[in-house]
Amino acid sequence: MTQYFASAVGASLPQLRRYARALTGSQDAGDGLAARTLEALIADPAVAEETEPKIALFRAFHRVWSQAGAPLEEAETRVEARAQGHMARLTPLTREALLLHAIEGFLPQEIGAIMGTTPETASELIDTAIREMEESVAGRVMVIEDEAIIAMDISAIVREMGHRVTGVARTRTEAVRLAREVKPDLVLADIQLADNSSGIDAVNDILGEFHDLPVIFITAFPERLLTGARPEPAFLITKPYSEEQVRSAVSQAMFFASTETLAA
Repeated sequence: MTQYFASAVGASLPQLRRYARALTGSQDAGDGLAARTLEALIADPAVAEETEPKIALFRAFHRVWSQAGAPLEEAETRVEARAQGHMARLTPLTREALLLHAIEGFLPQEIGAIMGTTPETASELIDTAIREMEESVAGRVMVIEDEAIIAMDISAIVREMGHRVTGVARTRTEAVRLAREVKPDLVLADIQLADNSSGIDAVNDILGEFHDLPVIFITAFPERLLTGARPEPAFLITKPYSEEQVRSAVSQAMFFASTETLAA
């Protein structure tokens, strides 16, 4: 394995861990598969000559994932149990394609190379995943964002998907108060808030009162969350974001971590 390839793989490892974590629904399971992927690359250095390093890394992951039978750890929480049950009902391979495209930014031809299929099939898998997830559930969404234009844009995307926005909080204190007033089914949160308070702290406060609540972080500082420390978010979108990324993450978070109290 060349030094360039090893360096490029290292730079892409946080993204692979994010993808693996979202795919499996578990930080432990995702990190375990990512580690096995690195072992596979070291054992087969010829893969470094096959294609662009990031694509080679994700393709190696899919080989490990497929050969292991797309494993999931035994659910430790109700959220993970629901996620695994919902995942079993999806059309095979659709979620992988959607995550690769909407969250990790791969094009259909690159997804085809990663998953061992054609660009046309990759596009069909993406469309199927979006349709199945968006049609499955609607609920209450709270937005924690101090920039008014961004908050309006996110809220509009969420409403167009059929969800109800319970409100927008600009600070940690406002976020906790809003959550207490109307319990959300999903939280969309920035990290840096208006009064220099932390969106991470706001989310932790809310989770301290409402367990098993899915959270999506939308931030210009993903490195603050992709550190390897526990817990890490399953859904993390980097600013500047696209509408497709928000729709994908919201659909997945609602579908895989939804509660029995979702509003129609």
